Amino acid sequence: MENTSKALVPNGGYPMHTIEDLKDLYFAYIKNEEDRAKVFDAYALAKLKHGNQYRKSGEPYIQHPIEVAYICAELQAGPATLAAALLHDVVEDTDVTIEDIEKRFGKEIAKIVDALTKIQRMKLSHMTAEDFEAEDHRKIFLGMAQDVRVIIVKLADRLHNMRTLDSLSPERQQALAKETIEVFTPIAHRLGIYTVQSELEDLSLKYLEPEKYKHIVDLTNERFSRKKQALENLKKRLADILYEQGIPFRMESRVKSIYSIYRKMYKKDKNFDDIYDILAIRVITESVLNCYEILGIVHSTYKPIPGRFKDYIAMPKPNMYQSLHTSILSGDGNAFEIQIRTEEMDQIAETGVAAHWKYKEGSYNQAAEQQDIENNLAWFRDFVSLSDENATASAKEYLSNLNSDIFEANVYVFTPLGRVIDLPAGATTLDFAYKIHSKVGDSAIGAVVNNIGVPLNTVLKTGDVCEIRTSKSASPNDSWLEIAKTASAKAKIRRALQKKHDAFMKDEKIRQGKQSLIEAFRANGFEEEEMMKALEDPRLQNEFHFEDLDDLFIGVSSRNPTPSAIMDVLKIRRKPQPGDYIKKGQSKNKANDNCPVEVAGGIKGLAISLAHCCDPIPGDDIIGFITQGKGISIHRANCPNVANTKRLVDVSWKKDLGIGSYPVDVELLCNDRASLLADILSCLGAKSVAVSDLNAHLNQETMNTVVNLTLRVPDAKMLQDCFGDLLGVKGVFAIKRLLH
Repeated sequence: MENTSKALVPNGGYPMHTIEDLKDLYFAYIKNEEDRAKVFDAYALAKLKHGNQYRKSGEPYIQHPIEVAYICAELQAGPATLAAALLHDVVEDTDVTIEDIEKRFGKEIAKIVDALTKIQRMKLSHMTAEDFEAEDHRKIFLGMAQDVRVIIVKLADRLHNMRTLDSLSPERQQALAKETIEVFTPIAHRLGIYTVQSELEDLSLKYLEPEKYKHIVDLTNERFSRKKQALENLKKRLADILYEQGIPFRMESRVKSIYSIYRKMYKKDKNFDDIYDILAIRVITESVLNCYEILGIVHSTYKPIPGRFKDYIAMPKPNMYQSLHTSILSGDGNAFEIQIRTEEMDQIAETGVAAHWKYKEGSYNQAAEQQDIENNLAWFRDFVSLSDENATASAKEYLSNLNSDIFEANVYVFTPLGRVIDLPAGATTLDFAYKIHSKVGDSAIGAVVNNIGVPLNTVLKTGDVCEIRTSKSASPNDSWLEIAKTASAKAKIRRALQKKHDAFMKDEKIRQGKQSLIEAFRANGFEEEEMMKALEDPRLQNEFHFEDLDDLFIGVSSRNPTPSAIMDVLKIRRKPQPGDYIKKGQSKNKANDNCPVEVAGGIKGLAISLAHCCDPIPGDDIIGFITQGKGISIHRANCPNVANTKRLVDVSWKKDLGIGSYPVDVELLCNDRASLLADILSCLGAKSVAVSDLNAHLNQETMNTVVNLTLRVPDAKMLQDCFGDLLGVKGVFAIKRLLH
């Protein structure tokens, strides 16, 4: 029989809830019997599987899933989220599998549990302590980025763990508190879940800076005790005025969180006595109009402190927070902050996105509500986008980008339609464009800020109204990487530049492949028009499976297939030419007349060919090697294939060779950057040097980009000239000629 007793309070000071407490909470807003049963079924499975497990605090392990689900239910999470909260540890700690969860509870709940399990299973033993921490944190972010409900459960999980931290060693307490401050509280803040954020921050500070924590607690208690009566007097007088005016309201006091005071004292170097908003009055009313009416009454009754008024109703924070803030001096000389908001604003201020995400029977398919949620979670899409775009970045770089672009964004700019776009300090109109949409950024040509035309490098400030001017013919260039300040915009620019480069490379490969085929066919007596007709032969498609002729030309540029392979399939034979016929009495050695090399010593009658292992070209030092049955093969003098061999003969390049080109394989070592390959090809194109093959890859050991090229040059001098020009290309730092 289940324990139906109500919550007990353990030594830690936090209540221990029962399943009946949880049911009372979610029954209040989940009315569907099937949904209720699904949540209880999740509890039943968790209790069964965790039955013999205990936490380090000594309490049964099932207590933890109940508390996690209870925190989620306080945020009015839906049945799938509550079920996942109850099941979030069963796959990691018991014999239950994700397949079991899916079979019993469906794909939706299984997906949430799977994401939570993967976060829990992170093992990165190959890294240093500092890198482990950064990579560990990145994986937590990426795991939670799949679904906002994963974040809600994970925040609840961490909150209960922080509440029960006393049972762990001091080292473990410090590690978890540090991780909470660095990973979980920024997310809670960005989601606007203040109730969770402030408790996580205060608990973390308690273990990270216990002396400072206690000092601030003592100072706050002392101020509250000293100013309690003044606060009550202010509340009473203000309430009397609002009653007289007939304005609906309720009023409550608020004490600033310990961590918020700590941040002002130790991060912003403020004296405790100079912090005006430690004690505040919160006035909650019915409408926005009432809010401004109350603000007018407050300012006409008490003297406002200059520079302390903030209108977050007209300009909400990115986490949806809305309220009017003002600080006043009461008649007795005390300073207090007054916050004014509606009931809906108050709910959002406490629970943030959860106020929009909270479960409402039968409302999930309403388009308007879904759109509202999507708009308020625009930053979340940026979060996922930043995760995708920084897949190759280091963990520390990723976390830095995440903090600057999302968690520390504090510049609020309006679109012409009134949408608020949050950006980090120093962000430009180009960053704004990419925050709107990648297509807007890619086609941006300028902006209009506050009705004035400005360039894309204009830095924006809070309150600006910005509109992006676009053009279909516009596209990103390398200079944009200097203009953009956010990591997200830079990543999108790099992606667009890579697409441009890929398109250029595709066109270049098509040109190179087609040219190679033209030369091969012409060598056999066929003109381009005849070649194009021959390439329509279905035998080619059957053999090489290309999509179209462009696809075939791209393959040829990489020598897959080679021109000779294509001609073999087509059974192309060289057309007889007038010079092919040998007249009676003419020497067959005439075939060597077109060879650029001549043999010393009067050796005749042997075929002469250039070796492919070292690709000698005019101007190279060369040597001849007499092969068995294949004539004389011409090698570069330093070719390892003829080192220490016999049957060598002296050879030399013929004079007056005329116009010709020879293939040379070279390798470039480079520092990677956008448009690198395009600049390399542009450099070679300026010298009219053709490239018949190109391949680039990343060396995983050195992290350098390796570019392999087959150049066609007339001689060694041109090759050396090319090397000199290529070393002048930004990013290229070494070149070598390859031997095969």
